[in-house]
Amino acid sequence: MFVNELFLIDNSPSPNLEFESFGVSYIFCGKNIGYGAAHNIGMRKSLLQDNIFYHLVVNPDIELAEDVIGKLVLFMEKNPKIANVMPKVVYPDGRLQYLCKLIPTPVDLILKRFLSKELHEERINKFQLKFTAYDKVMSVPYLSGCFMFLRVNALRKVGLFDERFFMYPEDIDLSRRLFKHYDTAMYPEVQIIHRHEAASYKSFKMLWIHSINMIKYFNKWGWIFDKERSLVNKDLLQNLAYKQKKNNFL
Repeated sequence: MFVNELFLIDNSPSPNLEFESFGVSYIFCGKNIGYGAAHNIGMRKSLLQDNIFYHLVVNPDIELAEDVIGKLVLFMEKNPKIANVMPKVVYPDGRLQYLCKLIPTPVDLILKRFLSKELHEERINKFQLKFTAYDKVMSVPYLSGCFMFLRVNALRKVGLFDERFFMYPEDIDLSRRLFKHYDTAMYPEVQIIHRHEAASYKSFKMLWIHSINMIKYFNKWGWIFDKERSLVNKDLLQNLAYKQKKNNFL
């Protein structure tokens, strides 16, 4: 009852999925224009309608119960300063996915992608904020793009996905732009399943696409000198550490 319209953006070369259904807008792109660019088509349509207040960006490998959207709407209505909310995300076997992160440095991504976990476990644990246990609402600057429940008015202010990125860093870029003006939160009272494919770990082509687009991302925001990243990450870690200490004391 909370869904006004479903936008199905088809990035394939032929309109084999085309169909007509009440409440569903099928949009055929004719080619793969990129993850962010395709989602922007649906976002722009949401922005043009006065009766759409939230827009959900969701991966095809996500499973969610019928009441998830309703619970997220109620959460956002009670928290008007939040621009993006992500539920707790788990694998099909129930294991937690650590998708609340600091703004990444090039070193974070290189270590995570190419080195054995044992060689950089402490750094990656901090990057993924594992010490928080993911059991309370927390506002972080980088939430995964697999499920982004977005406030439309916030998108009007900060803009949509940056279409210079074909795939992968568009969620980092939009997350940090939203975080600059709003809260972007993980809400653990709601849970979804993500059948995470991690395509860039299995395909050289996808690894190449990932690498090229991360280069574009760091060219935009800064490789070593990214003052905003340094300040945001430092403040967040201090704030979370204070909350952890306070909870332990209580």
